Amino acid sequence: MNQPAATIATSLEQPRARGQVRLTLKPGPGGGAIDGLRMSGSLKLMFPRPGGGAFEAVLVNTAGGVTGGDRFATEAVAGPGTALSLTTQAAERAYRAAGPEPGRIATRLMAGPGARLGWLPQETILYDGAHLSRRLQIDMAADARVLMVEPVVFGRAAMGEELRDARFHDRVEIRRAGALVWRDAVALAGDIAAQMDRAALGRGARAMASLVYAAPDADAHLDRLRALLPETAGASLVRAGLLAARILAPDSYTLRQSLVPALRLLNQDEIPRPWML
Repeated sequence: MNQPAATIATSLEQPRARGQVRLTLKPGPGGGAIDGLRMSGSLKLMFPRPGGGAFEAVLVNTAGGVTGGDRFATEAVAGPGTALSLTTQAAERAYRAAGPEPGRIATRLMAGPGARLGWLPQETILYDGAHLSRRLQIDMAADARVLMVEPVVFGRAAMGEELRDARFHDRVEIRRAGALVWRDAVALAGDIAAQMDRAALGRGARAMASLVYAAPDADAHLDRLRALLPETAGASLVRAGLLAARILAPDSYTLRQSLVPALRLLNQDEIPRPWML
């Protein structure tokens, strides 16, 4: 008996990756202690030995990357008075999507009163044919400190890769004491290489990073941050207690040369250990 065409098509579809982690931090030595932890699917958390002023958690995608239809979700809460640094084990990779569905990455972070929270993932590398949709939401108390960075690489320059058909949607929102203080969105589709070649958009850049520092002392860092940045970057004090920068670079290596000093300046001279491997 022959199977219906729809059934055959369904049976041949590749399984999609799913992963979810949730971490809650309570006061304790070394920045804090785990109060709650849940992991499922192909997204895991690792905890290096304490070595700095913050509790460090490292995200690991055991699926090896992101492609169409994948779903990953991260939620982390830095409780009152804690210091939490979240990073990734390596660069995330967004591969070619076979169908119309994007790969989705959703991240929700919360920083309680007096807490310090760092969202410091390594680069996301987009490959030709990728279809990636990301959303980052951060809720912070009025006196909390938040540092976030999102580096993106539009094809590996050393490998001669160019994004001629890809889609990338990114959205970031930060709320302080319930009020929206930062919203940023990026939407690129089609021939991304040609778009990044435009003078008004990227002037040939193949790597980009968005950096935001929300803290009571943000105003005092503006001049020092600008002094560290190349001509292809800009930094502004968006409002009291909110500093934002965008950095463009020809490749990921050059981007890191600017990013690492900036992160050290805004993160008490600390860099997550996976960044140094």
